[in-house]
Amino acid sequence: MQEIKKWLVTTAFKSYAIEVASADASFRRYFRLSLKEQTVILMDASLEKSSLEPFIDVTKRLLSVGVHVPQILASNVEAGFLILEDLGSLSFLDGIVPTNYLSMYSLALEEILKMQQAEASGLPLYDKAFLEFEMGLMQEWFLEQYVDMELSIDAREVISKSLESISAEVLKQPQGYFVHRDFHSRNIMVREDGVLGVIDYQDAMRGSVTYDLVSLLRDLYIELPQEMVVQLVLAFRDIVAPDVDNKTFMRWFDFMGLQRHIKVLGIFSRLYLRDGKEGYLKDLPLTLKYTLDVSSQYPETRALYELLSKVTLP
Repeated sequence: MQEIKKWLVTTAFKSYAIEVASADASFRRYFRLSLKEQTVILMDASLEKSSLEPFIDVTKRLLSVGVHVPQILASNVEAGFLILEDLGSLSFLDGIVPTNYLSMYSLALEEILKMQQAEASGLPLYDKAFLEFEMGLMQEWFLEQYVDMELSIDAREVISKSLESISAEVLKQPQGYFVHRDFHSRNIMVREDGVLGVIDYQDAMRGSVTYDLVSLLRDLYIELPQEMVVQLVLAFRDIVAPDVDNKTFMRWFDFMGLQRHIKVLGIFSRLYLRDGKEGYLKDLPLTLKYTLDVSSQYPETRALYELLSKVTLP
């Protein structure tokens, strides 16, 4: 905090009061600076300085296509600090109720469509190796360490073959799109004027057409009615891939969701076991439910379903 205050003295925000705003799953911290009615956000990435350049780069890409992301008002990249436009305190998660689900999610779909117009060249590629690396976190951190499951040679083979099948299916859908990678209800802000703001996009990659759609509609923090999910998925399909039939597009959506949720089982377990962040454990049941529901529907993942259905969460 001393380093932050020392830098703030050199900025136009030296007279602003400072209070903690939030933290995220990384080592970044956020503070809200205020002076009378004016507020801004200070991002402290001093423990993760390498994330700042990607954040600045992706901010520019998204601003160029009309996505409302925080304007960068001041920076000290060497120290790991940015001062950003304040998009408010109301998250999408806190701003939605069953009566406005359809209208709010329709607005969020529009943001995905805008993001997909952003320049994706130069971003890291979501290739087969990376898809499978992410899913591999599930075996190590979730099954072996968190739920303490002893895996036989046959079980390991089931996991290996299933993950390979999932990555192969994911790569059958259109690729090369800008992918936020964490476009869910906690990373969308609802401004006072009703405009949606987007945050936490510095890990953007180049990948599949359905990735951000899955993040939004099979959110780890809120479960939507399945009939609404299907309605919104197919409405999105009508815009991005109108020639693709319902069954094929839903299959793309399902397998992309499997990849993401298998990965998250590992990541949430690792956040607890390695980093001491237990807050994500409460979200494991829904993540596992999504994984079981979808893996039970397809021959390629039926054996994985049988394996994971034996899991009892601590």
